[in-house]
Amino acid sequence: MTHVRVLGVDPGLTRCGLGVVDGESGRGLRSVAVDVVRSSPDAPLDQRLLAVHLGVLRWIETYSPDAVAVERVFSQHNVRTVMGTAQASGVVLAAAALSGLPVATYTPSEVKAAVTGNGRADKVQLTAMVTRVLRMSDPPSPADAADALALAVCHVWRGAAQSRLAQAHAQMARGGSR
Repeated sequence: MTHVRVLGVDPGLTRCGLGVVDGESGRGLRSVAVDVVRSSPDAPLDQRLLAVHLGVLRWIETYSPDAVAVERVFSQHNVRTVMGTAQASGVVLAAAALSGLPVATYTPSEVKAAVTGNGRADKVQLTAMVTRVLRMSDPPSPADAADALALAVCHVWRGAAQSRLAQAHAQMARGGSR
């Protein structure tokens, strides 16, 4: 796998985590930028979603990622929270599609397993590992920002493996090895 720049996005209406990572699997990774797009819980839903959408588009324009990694929405006990997360995820996916970027989605347990080796790691463990892997002097904060960086790291590492598998399948379909 060649060098890749990935925008990781932890979707949310109040805080949408954004993190850009440069690197390639098996080599050192580097944090390029990390932040959150914020919207007021008192603002109308359409304006909150627009803020997330425009924030992601600005990051795509500013950092020119090769791919976008988004946390896959999963069932939560709070239906209102999962609905807001799903809506925010939708505008993130639309921003990536509008920009012509490939998108990968990962569940929280997939990200935790890829970054820490433990799919049940807690937020503290995930943040500590992201800080170490990206050789950051301070842990990224808030947790949404750390999660966004973890998504980007996961994609760099897992994307390389998926790319090798796709190449192997293509090679087999062509009739053997090279």
